[in-house]
Amino acid sequence: MRLPVRFSASLALVAALALTVGFRSQAQTTASPTAGNGTYIATDPLANVRYDNRFDVSLGAAYQHMKAGPNVLEGANLGGLDFSASYWFSKHWALENSERAFFGTSGVGAVNTTNNFVKGPFVSEYFFTAGPEWLGPHNKHGALIAHMLVGGAYGKFQQDLRTATPEDVGFYNDQLAPVFIIGGHMDLNRSARWVFRITPDAVLTRYGINYGTKITQNDVNFALSVGVQYKFHRKR
Repeated sequence: MRLPVRFSASLALVAALALTVGFRSQAQTTASPTAGNGTYIATDPLANVRYDNRFDVSLGAAYQHMKAGPNVLEGANLGGLDFSASYWFSKHWALENSERAFFGTSGVGAVNTTNNFVKGPFVSEYFFTAGPEWLGPHNKHGALIAHMLVGGAYGKFQQDLRTATPEDVGFYNDQLAPVFIIGGHMDLNRSARWVFRITPDAVLTRYGINYGTKITQNDVNFALSVGVQYKFHRKR
């Protein structure tokens, strides 16, 4: 009878050890992890995302397609920077200020003369705008934000014409003109403070020429910027 007793005792010991290992495994998978060597601590970087900040700023690499003259068929693809700052009055409404600078080269009009031939001159454009901003659908992962901005656009079209005139190449004159921007932001939260931001916009400018018929023309172009946003800690 000793063999069954010893076998029963051994079996009980093995069962106890198995239960102990099982409880330890369950504890490791269900209990809250603690710091220590070899311990993995799972955290949610979006757990503290809140839409209650008072200020935020964003900076992005920007692109814009524009026309350097009223009859220039070949547009200009410009690159630059887009800096924006917002002051939130409530959860859904803010005042946004946007400053943008674009640089690149442009095609020229058909009136380009032989004596003053210019090819691919350098042009630039600077925006100074502000307007309302509205927070649309949002959660901890991201948000859609709409804005309507108005202000001034300073276009520099003559800086690389050398001896030619704007009339020779069909360009606008250098000038400050009104600008209207409608579009918004597509935000992807990376943490409670940092956001990856994409900003597509329709841009309406009203430039004119002071030669020939002296016309003023509305141009609607597309702009896009990609960058980051930072939300300051101060709450409303």
